Amino acid sequence: MARYIGPKSKIARKFKDPIYGPDKYLEKKNYPPGQHGVNKKRSGGRISEYGLQLQEKQKAKYTYGILEKQFRNLYKKASSRKGITGEILLQLIEARLDNTVYRLGIAPTRTAARQLVSHKHIAVNGKVVNIPSYTLKVGDIVSVRERSKALEVVTDSLSRHSAGKYPWLEWDENSMSGKLMMLPSRDMIPENIQEQLIIELYSK
Repeated sequence: MARYIGPKSKIARKFKDPIYGPDKYLEKKNYPPGQHGVNKKRSGGRISEYGLQLQEKQKAKYTYGILEKQFRNLYKKASSRKGITGEILLQLIEARLDNTVYRLGIAPTRTAARQLVSHKHIAVNGKVVNIPSYTLKVGDIVSVRERSKALEVVTDSLSRHSAGKYPWLEWDENSMSGKLMMLPSRDMIPENIQEQLIIELYSK
């Protein structure tokens, strides 16, 4: 699956969940898209156990903008570590550079965050990193490059972002940098994802 660049409401309706944020269109049409979408809503849309697992994985991939190969590699890494595999998987995803740039409010969306990273507007511990999937470690500092601090997309996003929104991140407004204080526990992560279904799918 290539990264999706089509209508976001269509995907939100597919999963019946505003995975890209508040969605007025989803509220009006809270059923799958397509000519049979309403019928699926009425019938309850019966789905197999495998179907539920696959749907949850697709939902997570769309939410975070991760490709299948990357997602599978993250699962393998999570399953090799001690602890709850599902929670570790989400922690690894949350520690991605593009996701952290988004969480810090430097970019309004994860797509915009990936673009900022790819275009070399972001630094980690003072060094430019242009790999969106780069995995941060606890203590790493993510900052906006000096020459990029006046970018409209950055300033507009930060003006709308609430500092301290995510307890595992610390933001310094003066230096326009944020620090990964810890890996978030499952209850800190706001995304409506049933990670255990994903683990069950990959465990087969």
